Amino acid sequence: MRLTIKDGKTFTATLADNSSADALIELLSKGDVTVKMEDYGNMEKVGPLGTSLPRNDRQTSTGPGDIILYQGKYLVIYYSTNSWNFTRIGKIDNTNGAQLKSALGNGDVTVTLSLGK
Repeated sequence: MRLTIKDGKTFTATLADNSSADALIELLSKGDVTVKMEDYGNMEKVGPLGTSLPRNDRQTSTGPGDIILYQGKYLVIYYSTNSWNFTRIGKIDNTNGAQLKSALGNGDVTVTLSLGK
């Protein structure tokens, strides 16, 4: 999956092997999905997907680059750590917390999800 930040910075991500990631792939096969994300807790960006996906929640410790589904309808990108009951969607490839925080910036950001590399 490809993630494009509003300013044009692009990342690739490896998706998890679960029904949530499969449903996201199916959604993206119909076209790109743009998510307006807000900063939360100085550790993540979170925004509504506009639809619900199947949940595979389990106690999860996150790290920079983790892509999480929260409550079945919110996409979360972590640039720091957290632990909670989440569904893992995937992980952004070849990045670290500082690089993600820089790319995502402060405050609101728009991220477009698409298939491909």
